[in-house]
Amino acid sequence: MRVLLIEDDPKLGSTLAKLLKKQGYLVDLEKDGISGERSAQDREYDIILLDLNLPGKDGLEIATSIRKEKITTPLLMLTSRNALLDRIKGLDIGADDYLTKPFSTGELFARMRALLRRPKTSLPSKLNYEDIVLDPATHKVFRGGQEITLMPKEYSLLEYLMRNNQRAVTREELLRHVWGVYSRSSSNRLEVYVRYLRSKIDKPFKSQYITTVRGVGYRLVKV
Repeated sequence: MRVLLIEDDPKLGSTLAKLLKKQGYLVDLEKDGISGERSAQDREYDIILLDLNLPGKDGLEIATSIRKEKITTPLLMLTSRNALLDRIKGLDIGADDYLTKPFSTGELFARMRALLRRPKTSLPSKLNYEDIVLDPATHKVFRGGQEITLMPKEYSLLEYLMRNNQRAVTREELLRHVWGVYSRSSSNRLEVYVRYLRSKIDKPFKSQYITTVRGVGYRLVKV
């Protein structure tokens, strides 16, 4: 599960990010409202943890903006404000839940699990592109009706490319989404797994889909 944490308090943000990673989540930490909103718009997350008081743009503005763009990612607001009207406003503009600081991490994790259990009705039950079918529920992949066995990282790469088909996806996006980290040295790792994926998805078939976009990354498109 991939989490976007938007929190400007350096100590709290760092502590929460570490605890979430120990729970098995991949975490992107943004420390201001503008960069946080940009990440929420540009990347796909399973849940967003959003502080209310942020520099640049506050949590209420961010929540309003991303909901207007039809981004339905579960949104849990974290705030030191305890006024009833603030809580009502946050929920009315699209937040799914609310935690007032200070809170216990146990309660935070429980609320996150509850939100993540909710059915994602906005997402298709299966992903389809041309003759490729990917089933997120069973993690099964088919091409031309033939089942293809993928390793977890290969599957994650393909899923992200399918959710962004025909769009050039950067190497940084793929590395952050699949491995949770980005560095120049890790680009080699990505190239290796793209080669693995091509050997299973493309090479046994006449048409190929995984194309290299020079200087950018990769695109899933029929060529």
